[in-house]
Amino acid sequence: MRVEILKCPIDTMDMNATVSSIDDAIEKNRRVHHVVVNAAKLVNMRRDERLRDSVINCDIINADGQSVVWAAKFLGKPLKERVAGIDLMTALVELAQRRKYKIFLLGAEEKIVRAVAEKYGAEIVAGYRNGYFDEEEAAAVAEQIAASRAQMLFVAVSSPKKEIFLNRYKDTIDAPFIMGVGGAFDVIAGKVTRAPRWMQKSGLEWLYRVIQEPRRMWKRYLVTNSVFIYLVLKEKFARK
Repeated sequence: MRVEILKCPIDTMDMNATVSSIDDAIEKNRRVHHVVVNAAKLVNMRRDERLRDSVINCDIINADGQSVVWAAKFLGKPLKERVAGIDLMTALVELAQRRKYKIFLLGAEEKIVRAVAEKYGAEIVAGYRNGYFDEEEAAAVAEQIAASRAQMLFVAVSSPKKEIFLNRYKDTIDAPFIMGVGGAFDVIAGKVTRAPRWMQKSGLEWLYRVIQEPRRMWKRYLVTNSVFIYLVLKEKFARK
């Protein structure tokens, strides 16, 4: 089942249902393109048509941000829970280890993605590549992933580059499961730390990121969070 928040469809599945659905798709070799949305992405989708198309064409769309879960409830379209991209990736890596699925890691700096690959081990890692490539190289990167025959692809590249890349090249990649995971590799490799659990549950994970990287993050979150609140209120009262 799906609900629509700020003109974006979002699946109401919780973490367990999402993992189960992905596992079933891989077992049956059925392709699934997954994406998570937060407040910033929902705002940016309204002014970036390529990003919007890349998101709404996905097979599973989960709410990554706690603010999206709160907004859904406020609008009378409740979601079961937040399904954070990094949490889903962790659960799927554990699934890969149990099921002997192969994964491909794309994104971050070379030393970071290598550290993540070494942490997970050659038993499940079919290949990896850093996230620094331009549009002219994108097709070759997609072909490299396809050649690995990985069943899961995790892309740790900034938005909207990762969404547009996956939407454009998913037929070339031809993996049963693909998803973008933002800055997950940096956390897994230990370059940055994740917000404490209480901040995650309180919807303050964005603030923790601003504290860690103030120059890069403060404007992004100040602007998009403010616009997000305005748009949610506008939708709420427009319906009334």
